[in-house]
Amino acid sequence: MMESRVLFWIACLIVYGLPWITSVQALAEEAQILLDMKRSLKDPYNALNNWKESIDAPCNWDGISCDNSTGMVTEITLESKFINGRLYSNICKLQNLKKLQLGINKFYGNLPSDIMNCTKLQSLNLTNNSLSGTLPDFSPLKSLQLLDVTINNFTGKFPSSVGNLPNLTSLNLASNPFSPGKIPQQLMNLKKLEELYLARCNLVGEIPSFIINFTDLCLVDLSANHLTGSIPKEIFRLSKLHQLELYDNNLSGNIPPELGNLRALEYFDASKNMLSGNLPEEVGNLKNLVSFELNMNHLSGQIPESFGEFPNLEGLSLYQNNFTGQLPQKLGSLSKFNLIDVSDNQFTGSLPKDICKGGNLQYFLALDNLFTGELPESYEACKSLIRFRVNANNLTGKVPKGIWGLPNAIIIDLSFNNFDGELGPEISNAKSLTEFYINNNQFSGILVPEIGMSSQLVKLEVQSNQFTGSIPKEISSLRNLNELYLQENMFEGSIPAEIGLCTSLVVINLAENHLNGLIPESLGSIQGLNSLNLSNNNLHGSIPNSLGTLQLSFLDFSNNHLSGPVPNSLINAANSEGFSGNPGLCVKNPRSRNKELQTCKGSDPTKESRKMIFISGFIVGIAMLIVVIGLILIRRKWWQNQEDFRDKRGSSCWKLKSFHKISFTEKDISEALLKEENVIGSGGSGKVYRVDLQNNLTVAVKRLWPGNINSIKQNDLHKLMKAEVDVLGMVRHKNIVKLYCCLSNGKSNLLVYEYMQNGNLFDALHKVCTEKASKDSGLHLDWPTRHKIALGAAHGLAYLHHDCSPAIVHRDVKSTNILLDNCFEARIADFGIAKFLQAGRGKDPTIAFAGTCGYIAPENAYCFDVTEKSDVYSFGVVLLELVTGKEPIEPEFGDSKDIVYWISHKIGQQDTFEVLDPRISKSFEEEMFQFLKIAIRCTCKLPALRPTMREVVQMLLDVDPCTTSLKTTQKSRNHVMYLEI
Repeated sequence: MMESRVLFWIACLIVYGLPWITSVQALAEEAQILLDMKRSLKDPYNALNNWKESIDAPCNWDGISCDNSTGMVTEITLESKFINGRLYSNICKLQNLKKLQLGINKFYGNLPSDIMNCTKLQSLNLTNNSLSGTLPDFSPLKSLQLLDVTINNFTGKFPSSVGNLPNLTSLNLASNPFSPGKIPQQLMNLKKLEELYLARCNLVGEIPSFIINFTDLCLVDLSANHLTGSIPKEIFRLSKLHQLELYDNNLSGNIPPELGNLRALEYFDASKNMLSGNLPEEVGNLKNLVSFELNMNHLSGQIPESFGEFPNLEGLSLYQNNFTGQLPQKLGSLSKFNLIDVSDNQFTGSLPKDICKGGNLQYFLALDNLFTGELPESYEACKSLIRFRVNANNLTGKVPKGIWGLPNAIIIDLSFNNFDGELGPEISNAKSLTEFYINNNQFSGILVPEIGMSSQLVKLEVQSNQFTGSIPKEISSLRNLNELYLQENMFEGSIPAEIGLCTSLVVINLAENHLNGLIPESLGSIQGLNSLNLSNNNLHGSIPNSLGTLQLSFLDFSNNHLSGPVPNSLINAANSEGFSGNPGLCVKNPRSRNKELQTCKGSDPTKESRKMIFISGFIVGIAMLIVVIGLILIRRKWWQNQEDFRDKRGSSCWKLKSFHKISFTEKDISEALLKEENVIGSGGSGKVYRVDLQNNLTVAVKRLWPGNINSIKQNDLHKLMKAEVDVLGMVRHKNIVKLYCCLSNGKSNLLVYEYMQNGNLFDALHKVCTEKASKDSGLHLDWPTRHKIALGAAHGLAYLHHDCSPAIVHRDVKSTNILLDNCFEARIADFGIAKFLQAGRGKDPTIAFAGTCGYIAPENAYCFDVTEKSDVYSFGVVLLELVTGKEPIEPEFGDSKDIVYWISHKIGQQDTFEVLDPRISKSFEEEMFQFLKIAIRCTCKLPALRPTMREVVQMLLDVDPCTTSLKTTQKSRNHVMYLEI
């Protein structure tokens, strides 16, 4: 009996235990595969920390999911873990793997062909990595439903093998630099396709008509390619299509009336193409439209009246076309518009009165058209407006009082119209206003004192009107004011001394008024003042000595009644006629270069003193000549041993031009040993060396490549160097790197800058184990430091854009061109001299494509017209670097829009928390979100919607973690945002 029981239990063990033992063994094998995978990778933030051998491994490991019945691994999800390494080639030994999600990491190298052994794979997501090489044949993955390899660096032919995946519903190959080619015919086999993302894939040719085969297609994105021809009518048979993105191509022809067949369409963008003709009336059938964009084309004709009847339309962008006629007068009566931009067309008639009816309108841009009539009274209710621009039209009448006090408006621009009436005291309610333009109209009355309550004002332009009365002293409350333009009015009385309290002022223009009295001494306290124009008034008295402390680049006091001596430091700031029309003015120095001014009485030296001066000068000159000859002989001997600086044509004389007071000579620089071990940077323009001088001063010396010089005619080189260096030498701002001097000997060119102890922002953020970095890259840059750097750089760019005359566009804003001193104060550097030099192959050497991949604004991909808004976009990318910790120029981001695309993609998926740099303390999460909003506004693809750098400075001040009292609150994922993209 006992033996039979034993046999029974043995049989049970074999029947029931053997499968369990086999399952345990299989799990152990799968755990070993994953552990081998872990060992092959770098995991800087320990995302795989709990991948350890245990009895329940691997099903309880982070990122691993198993089948409930068999316990076998079915999913690996390791997105946004900063994992670095090559893809593990044995991953497909996990025979039941259905989902592999490795997006937003730092995987590099080729996609291993072994991945094609994962025959049960249904989802493969490798987006946002640094993978390269050609894509393999995907044909074996018959079960695959989702394929996403966006934002990598895959090259070679477009992978036509994806057409052999019959179950594919989502195909995303966007942002990879494939070889130029057409959309392959094999794709017509994808009958189940619902989403097709092929943006930035280097596609050429026409959009194929076989797209009609994708009957379930809901989304098509073919933007930013090189597609030509017309939009095929077949695409308009896709009844389920709700998003169609065709922007930034070379499409031409008319918009077919069949567009009206897409009754489910919500988002349509065919901007930045060459489309022409009228908008078909059938567009009125698209009742589900949310966003409609056709800007930057050649479209003409009138806008169909049906645009006033869309119930869901939030965004309408038609700028830079040739549209005529009236805007539909019912526009906005049924919609809750967020944006309307119809600028740069030829619209006529009156503005629609119902655009604000929905209560959500933030951007109304109708500038540069032919609109007539008055502003509708209903616009007073547009309390949500952020930008209101109707400048450069033929609008007339009085401005509704409520418009003066729009509480959320950042820009109000009514300039270059025919408005009349008075500025209302309601301006005191415009608490967010930073830029106010009402110039070139017929406004009259006084400049109301309530203007001083718009405390955020940065730019105030009321010139070329008929304002009377005195300049209100309340302007002194505008402590952020940078530019004040009151010229060409009828202001009278004296210049208020209180204006000296506006210490942020850079430009003051009060010319052509009826001002009298004295020039206030207090103007000398505005140390940042760069341009001062008081011409054509009735001012009298002397020029205050306090103005002599200013670093002015423009000065005009002409046609007043001023008298007395002109401070010597102001002579060079004025143009040749800057003091004319003031007979009483004089100069103490008879050798002044301003020939319009007489010598002050008592300033002319006697004959004896002139004789003594001549003799003394002669003796000093002889002594200096002897010293110079001695130096030349010594240098010539040394020069023969310095190959890098020898002028083989016999010219070894260095010419030095200084822009600041310096404590060194050209000899100190030219004889410094520029050794390779002292190189601190190298780029297209040359190498930068650290040089320690004998007076304990350390400088950075940039030596321009000789090859750049030889590529340009010497005459052009001289002009370009002189123009660029003169601009740099004129710039004075604490957030712009100081150029001490430049040296040239006809063969070599040296630029001497102040030395920045903490290198550049890119290295501080991204480089591992640099001289001053810890093992975790950028760890020493906490959030307050990052914000401080961003604010300093923004101040520097704002100075270049708004305070220099003419404005300076940097053209190559990037994190490597933002230098950091020992306190991590930011300095803008590298103003494109190398770009200048390398451009000299055409008729005009200054016209050349400028910028760095990853930072270039979308419009500059096809247009060389680099503007201030191009700089704003590039700066926005720098802000994204600071808030995400990611590198925009890594191969994982491909072309210039990749990091911006990735951010918008994550926000669209409500994954905003995942974009924040995990190295930053969560206590700053709220400030980082606000910072991210600023970055997204800067990188808006429509230049008109980007803020100015003045606005950026103000927005960054508002989210300063050291001064604000923002509280981190618990937010749902749906809150984070409405981010303004």
